[in-house]
Amino acid sequence: MVTTSAQPIKRTSMTDHNAPINPLEEMAHLLDSDMRAVNAIIMTRMDSSVPLVNQLAGYLIAAGGKRVRPLLTLASTAIFNGEMTRAHLLAACVEFIHSATLLHDDVVDESAERRGKATANEVFGNQASVLVGDFLFSRSFQMMVDDGSLDVLRILSDASAIIAQGEVLQLSTANNIDTGMETYLEVIKSKTAALFSAACEVGPVIAGQDKTIQKSLADYGMAMGIAFQIADDILDYSSDAATLGKTVGDDFREGKMTAPVIYAIQSADTLEKEFWQRTLADKNQNEDDFDLALAMINKHGALEKSMALADEYASRAVSALNVVPESALKTLLIQLVDYSIRRKF
Repeated sequence: MVTTSAQPIKRTSMTDHNAPINPLEEMAHLLDSDMRAVNAIIMTRMDSSVPLVNQLAGYLIAAGGKRVRPLLTLASTAIFNGEMTRAHLLAACVEFIHSATLLHDDVVDESAERRGKATANEVFGNQASVLVGDFLFSRSFQMMVDDGSLDVLRILSDASAIIAQGEVLQLSTANNIDTGMETYLEVIKSKTAALFSAACEVGPVIAGQDKTIQKSLADYGMAMGIAFQIADDILDYSSDAATLGKTVGDDFREGKMTAPVIYAIQSADTLEKEFWQRTLADKNQNEDDFDLALAMINKHGALEKSMALADEYASRAVSALNVVPESALKTLLIQLVDYSIRRKF
């Protein structure tokens, strides 16, 4: 577990005056008026003269989510007393990029459920989902231009390109049981952590902070994004569908090479390697194979090894904030790292 000197922030409640609260909720509470402004921009900017765009984009936004990335943009700006009007626009831009990648991801993965609801591609079809994802990407670039900063444009456009490359890299590793940890980490750095990093970096940029501070926040976002995704991959082998909001075992059925599987394969004996070859590489799965996969993963302590790896990156994220002045938001950013890897959904 990540250890820090920061004390847990507590919010008074009617039922328990000493209960520590969710740092993500507390951050949303502190930045409530800013998030309201972000949500208003999201609703305005996703408006289109094409009814299907509004329906599908509205369906995706209404599905909710933790809004981690826009909150990071707001927090990384507010912590340096930056111009929050710009932060509102860029936080919405970050959310549009994230939403576009979700639409494309679900089509590529043939996912049927996300956050306990049918995915947009299930409801509206693959073609509409891909095209509306393109629309959201395009809108995000319009918003970057509206901000007017070449540095911001570079940061967010670079992240968008890296995410796309990460998608292709993950596609090339699917069902490849020779995939190693280095390649896996490259996938999640690109697919997930790049946007976390960009979301954090634009804050100090628009707040006029120096390059050292900008890099520190970018490093924080990158390390936390990696830890966040490793934890997400662990949940697919340790949670339940009701809690997770999607079908447990999807990664296994899709042949995704994630940390728990890679660690299990590294320690596998001959028979176990034959199992992984049949189920992942050859795509020949039986009804009880997921349970067998779980047994092998647990036998070799793959979940514990994966969590240790997440902890390593979580510690890097916390260390990256050493140069940031103390504040309530800094404390929450530190606590958010540990929350991100200990969550159950």
